[in-house]
Amino acid sequence: MESLPQIPSNPVGFWRRLGANLLDGIIIGVPLSLISYLITGDWEKDEPFTNALSYLYSLLVPVLWSGYTIGKRIAGIRIAKMNGEKVGIGTMLLRGLVASLVYVITLGIGLIVSAIMVGVRQDKRSIHDFIAGTYVTSDKP
Repeated sequence: MESLPQIPSNPVGFWRRLGANLLDGIIIGVPLSLISYLITGDWEKDEPFTNALSYLYSLLVPVLWSGYTIGKRIAGIRIAKMNGEKVGIGTMLLRGLVASLVYVITLGIGLIVSAIMVGVRQDKRSIHDFIAGTYVTSDKP
């Protein structure tokens, strides 16, 4: 007998995920932009230091904090692996770096498809979730 695909526990949809990302942008992105301005004196310049810190935040904080970022914690959601293990650095690299490459190569179409997938799929998984073997849940660790 063939086993049915596992549906993740309490998957989170588009709006809560977007809200958590917006909170991260406000709580982490705005202070980093201010620091960048103080260092460079320019709002327009794309500061590599700030971009690197922002990327490290999104990569490392979920690994160290059971799948949460500050915005996700406030929204009551976290990143979890489909197999129940904690997210690790490899998982987050797949989720962030490899998925970003897919989105760039598809000229943003992949990002739009991902948003639609989160909105309409029962398991609420996007392209980057499939790449990394993750989903976003409201379950506590």
